[in-house]
Amino acid sequence: MINQSIAALAAYGLRCGLIQEEDRIYTINLLLDLLHLDDYEEPTDQAQTALQPLETILGNICDYAYEQGIIEDNGVVYRDLFDTRLMNCLVPKPSDVIRTFREKYAHSPKEATDYYYKLSQDSDYIRRYRIEKDIKWVAETEYGPIDITINLSKPEKDPKAIAAAGRAKQSGYPKCLLCVENEGYAGRVNHPARENHRIIPITICGQPWGFQYSPYVYYNEHCIVLNTEHVPMTIDRAVFEKFFDFLRQFPHYMICSNADLPIVGGSILSHEHFQGGCYEMPMARAAVEKKITIPGYEDIETGILKWPMSVIRIKGRDQSRLVDLASHILSTWREYTDEEAFILAYTDGVRHNTITPIARRRGEDYELDLVLRNNITTEDRPLGVYHPRNEYHHIKKENIGAIEVMGLAILPSRLRDELALLAEYILEKKDIRSNEILEKHADWVDAFMPDYHDINQDNVMEILKHETGKVFAGVLEDAGVFKRTPEGRTYFDRFVSSL
Repeated sequence: MINQSIAALAAYGLRCGLIQEEDRIYTINLLLDLLHLDDYEEPTDQAQTALQPLETILGNICDYAYEQGIIEDNGVVYRDLFDTRLMNCLVPKPSDVIRTFREKYAHSPKEATDYYYKLSQDSDYIRRYRIEKDIKWVAETEYGPIDITINLSKPEKDPKAIAAAGRAKQSGYPKCLLCVENEGYAGRVNHPARENHRIIPITICGQPWGFQYSPYVYYNEHCIVLNTEHVPMTIDRAVFEKFFDFLRQFPHYMICSNADLPIVGGSILSHEHFQGGCYEMPMARAAVEKKITIPGYEDIETGILKWPMSVIRIKGRDQSRLVDLASHILSTWREYTDEEAFILAYTDGVRHNTITPIARRRGEDYELDLVLRNNITTEDRPLGVYHPRNEYHHIKKENIGAIEVMGLAILPSRLRDELALLAEYILEKKDIRSNEILEKHADWVDAFMPDYHDINQDNVMEILKHETGKVFAGVLEDAGVFKRTPEGRTYFDRFVSSL
């Protein structure tokens, strides 16, 4: 049985192009060593072996490793650590991957990223079979279609693994999940394995950076561009210059950055990085609802977006002029206070204003969206004044980062089962408040039920999805510093007049 699984994994490597025929015996011997085996016999049914999907192959080998005591625990954390070691036996060395990437880049940037994205999936660094489990749909809103996802690709840690991680010796290597030292790292119970991970070195504004894909790919070719130095996130003029340098090298990608402050920033503020990819986000399709002119920058197309958050879009061909204007807007916003609008740049010397920037190409033009952010908190809004309100927490409580700012919701995995159970309760007219898991959704359901005269088996899930999309649009409105009301528009205009 184990011989068949070993042969199947080698066959998978050949089929995907991870290894060549000349590498097959060498690869099998590496796998034998990991499995503490001295003998190997080729299976007779090679045809059946060659057809097995990767998830099945790795699952069978991990089962064997656990039975033989090679893996100490059969939970997902330990299995992931081990099957990543298995896959590393098939993945080319970093220098080989970099050489191939550069050869393909010489033909076209897209050919290079196509190769690298496929490699990142074939190597199981991006686990296709988990990503496929994510639930996705498009919700129509007054701002246009927005993308909703329920993320199921991050495996839930079992209690034993969580306890083991708590007992594990804390290590400062790698310093964080974005450091280049993760490439090839074996991992531990409190740090994912990255032995099958390869990073492409690129140069951004004369400095060494790394280019890789996110293992969780929230959208097509979801990439991460990371500083090779472990330095904190900072939104400044240099960020805009780095964006445009990246877009010159990868014109088919967009690029964005999380803000550089807690609450409105990303989960890793300690390491400078950007995110990008080959995907048109809903915000990119949003229209300019009000054109504006900023003195001294009349040559640049500038406007306010029709979007739930407060966004200024600038567009032009001259990148240096765009950098100048973006820097001007950023520096003005950082120091901007409007007490009537409850925009406070500082309290007790702590800065609150920043920007979430997004950039893309439009033919020969460059387009930059500047999303105004503020992370102030109050006693009654301890998670943030410009953060989802409590009545939305049954759907979304987490911080709103760059991806969600652009209109792609990343909702918690619990919603898969909760929405399915909620549909059952609605159809059977059960008391939602009687269920401790569902009771947090009760007020929400009470509010939208009168809008639907006929809820049945065929439409109940579509209704729940549509209403979930409306909640997410409300979440983004909450994150907007200038509300989409006559009063809020007046405040936004007041800021624009200060530029």
